[in-house]
Amino acid sequence: MVKAQDIIKQALALDPSRRFEVVEEILHSLDQPDPAIDAIWQQEAERRLAAHRAGQVQGVPAEDIFGSF
Repeated sequence: MVKAQDIIKQALALDPSRRFEVVEEILHSLDQPDPAIDAIWQQEAERRLAAHRAGQVQGVPAEDIFGSF
């Protein structure tokens, strides 16, 4: 069985551009969409938009949240 520490040691021995490739691949493997979660967020976004359009909630100006740039 390969140990994580051995993989890390090998990765750190690579030149920076190769290490970047390794990091990118690992991060990409973790960032897989979940259709069920995406559907829940879609429903929530539609619910919030409908509430805003119906006047049930009021929007907040971006300047109030982020300040002036």
